[in-house]
Amino acid sequence: MSRRTAPAGPSGLVVIDKPAGLTSHQVVGRCRRLFATRRVGHAGTLDPMATGVLLIGVNRATRLLGHLALKDKTYTATIRLGQTTVTDDAEGEVTETTDASRLSDAAIEGAVAALRGPIMQVPSAVSAIKVDGRRSYARVRAGERVELAARPVTVSEFAVLGRHDLDGLVDLDVVVTCSSGTYVRALARDLGAALGVGGHLTALRRTRVDGYRVEDAHDLPAPGEPAPPMMTMAEAARRSLAVLDIDQEQRAIVVHGGLLPVEVPADPTGLVDPAGELVALYRPDGRGRSRAVAVLVGGEGQ
Repeated sequence: MSRRTAPAGPSGLVVIDKPAGLTSHQVVGRCRRLFATRRVGHAGTLDPMATGVLLIGVNRATRLLGHLALKDKTYTATIRLGQTTVTDDAEGEVTETTDASRLSDAAIEGAVAALRGPIMQVPSAVSAIKVDGRRSYARVRAGERVELAARPVTVSEFAVLGRHDLDGLVDLDVVVTCSSGTYVRALARDLGAALGVGGHLTALRRTRVDGYRVEDAHDLPAPGEPAPPMMTMAEAARRSLAVLDIDQEQRAIVVHGGLLPVEVPADPTGLVDPAGELVALYRPDGRGRSRAVAVLVGGEGQ
């Protein structure tokens, strides 16, 4: 007979405005203490230097995180032209400095325009991408030279909001909207390379992840302060997924992962019961029915 586990606490999603200086994992650690549970996870890692929207799942919502359609993100950032760093951002050692003061606004705009739309991007070497089982950043910090393969990304918006000239360097305040998997650090690197002066990122703030905006985010409480309010799993699903409201008879089927005799509109689709609870995620099977992707009610499912 299996041992009975203690009942889990409330489940939901928290949108945190991550402060600078903390890793995403450290934010998770803080939230574990705030919500008194080990079952906390995050979606969409932010570097320690970066601030802004970080999605935190608590208890059963940790299973939801990987299914949310977090494909579209917006950032504000500052790119410094005239300096190259090891990490493509301000946390790395400067390896080269070039006078960028003579760059015209027209030349900058031309280089920015070339980085809009569908592009092939080589991720920053100091990234979490695995190379032969080890994180790329670990290899770089061990002194290895790492060359990652280019991958397709889409930069739907890349605009210069302001320019600041200082001692031969040029700082650009920019806004970037891009697909998941895009490295804004790599955009800074590639912009500097295209202009022949090098470049790196000095500030980064994520203002939106799909339907989650920084205006809706909560500051990370200090130790001893109360935990921030959670968004229900049903509300989180409605912001990012197709959702189907089901009746009590259908609920009795899906809480056990049964075949649903209705074709849901997307893979995945969130199923919300009459009480407003997100019960499960289902996908269409192409035969007018739907199959379980994940059952999210406590103590049941897959």
